[in-house]
Amino acid sequence: MNALPKTVDVLIVGGGSAGCVMAHRLSADPRRRVLLVEAGIDTPPGRVPAEILDSYPMPLFHGDTYIWPGLDAAVTRDSRGRMRRRAYEQGRVMGGSSSINVQAANRGLPRDYEAWAALGAEGWAWDDVLPYFRRLETDLDCGGPLHGHDGPLPIRRILEPAWPPFAHAVARAFDATGLPRRVDQNGEFEDGIFPPAFSNRDDARVSAAAAYLDVGTRARPNLTIAAGLEVRSLVMDGRRATGAVLRRGDGSEQQVRAASVVLCAGALQSPVLLLRAGIGPGDALSACGIPVRLDRSGVGENLRDHPALTMAQVLPRPLRLPETFRRASLLALRYSSGHPEGCASDMYLTASARAGWHALGGRLALYFLWVNQPHSVGRLRLDPANPSGPPDIDLGLLSDRRDLERLASGIRLLSDLVVSPTLNPRSDDLFPANYSPLIRRLSAVSPRNRRLTGLLAPVFDAPAMLRAPLLRAVLGGHAWATVLQDDGALDDFVRDNVFGVWHASGTCRMGRADDPGAVVDPGGRVIGTDNLSVADASVMPRLPSANTNVPTLMIAEKIAERMMVEMG
Repeated sequence: MNALPKTVDVLIVGGGSAGCVMAHRLSADPRRRVLLVEAGIDTPPGRVPAEILDSYPMPLFHGDTYIWPGLDAAVTRDSRGRMRRRAYEQGRVMGGSSSINVQAANRGLPRDYEAWAALGAEGWAWDDVLPYFRRLETDLDCGGPLHGHDGPLPIRRILEPAWPPFAHAVARAFDATGLPRRVDQNGEFEDGIFPPAFSNRDDARVSAAAAYLDVGTRARPNLTIAAGLEVRSLVMDGRRATGAVLRRGDGSEQQVRAASVVLCAGALQSPVLLLRAGIGPGDALSACGIPVRLDRSGVGENLRDHPALTMAQVLPRPLRLPETFRRASLLALRYSSGHPEGCASDMYLTASARAGWHALGGRLALYFLWVNQPHSVGRLRLDPANPSGPPDIDLGLLSDRRDLERLASGIRLLSDLVVSPTLNPRSDDLFPANYSPLIRRLSAVSPRNRRLTGLLAPVFDAPAMLRAPLLRAVLGGHAWATVLQDDGALDDFVRDNVFGVWHASGTCRMGRADDPGAVVDPGGRVIGTDNLSVADASVMPRLPSANTNVPTLMIAEKIAERMMVEMG
């Protein structure tokens, strides 16, 4: 890292996916002094930790090295009316969550971006954003006018000739839907069975940091990359952003002045910085003792995530992956729920041949089911008792009953598909795999957990009648088939197990400048301020029908271009 400058042209807050794009693009002009600040560690080329490079990412969620500490969220009320809370893992490392996620590289559907434009994000319809999707990628499998071939991010799939037995078995099970098998989920927009696209080359993760902060970019003398520094507050002169206060790990602070400030801290941190600067709902700011600089009611509102359920299934020995086969998520199903108030392609299901890094997880398949187009909305606020601490997050995942109904019907479909001769015909071998505190502790990589899971794993090799009591205990003593047959029991199951899939978005919603609920205009500028922009998942008006990493890269590419044009 170069010496930390006191004054720059552009200060980029957050070295996640969007921040890496911004640093790469904005520093391309050698006249422009750019500072990128990241709270976590740096991962420069040649020194990327092995666990980040690994194609199998799940252990990263269960440690604390690369995760924001103390971040949790209210999920929904459970079957007894109690508010459920759980840890909400977000990347705190160069590359942000692109350094710890499942490496999914899907874009969503054209209709997602048409909806953005209809909601006031002028210039963000499908034809407007496609050039930026193409710019960011090198698609190693698919060609044609929908794909890029010289962008920083490699995108690939495990295609059918390379499938292990598990993938073939899942595909045969999914064939029962009557939907066709397809290759390109980023170019074929109908329902179907797909090999998931992911950001990976030579069986190694390519994070946003690896893609955009390469050796050449890091060598630019006008770019400073500062890791291990947390932005505690913005510096404002009236409604004009003039810099930020940075805090080191030892508690010391330094102020940096900037002609332009860009928040790329993500949907759970960018709104926090605005709120602490007095930009947000006036009543909520006053409750925290923060003087109201700009009353923008939308800051922290419109929080969205994909409501999801996970199920595990005991795998017969022939379908288990060898430990050397690291890419475990192999098939995806995009389908339409048929809900009277749903839309086409509103559901998504993925199949992974490994539920954990250890011997126990290697005996289990893991299925992720989520609502691709949710109606439920949450919110984020500062904690009045501790405004400088972690925010108060309410995901509100089942605040709209239509999402509960689609998850319930989706779980029935999942069960019908995977409880089959091609995978495992026993319904009692399918059980919930929620991310409880116990599972999180057991999933942390350690010699103790390796020994413990090694002792438990043989249970899943035993005759079915011996493991059935253990699996029924997971369901409170009920057989899974019984839960599926009872609408009330299934609703309770959804309420007790639903969680978000780390796709937080929408808390600084983009819209028209005269929209009182919008936070940024279609150029990413914070409405009512000068020299302050936001360019990350927080600006999404609605969730795309996709994992959010690639759409976030697209957002940063587009807003970076706007800034470069304006700066000259």
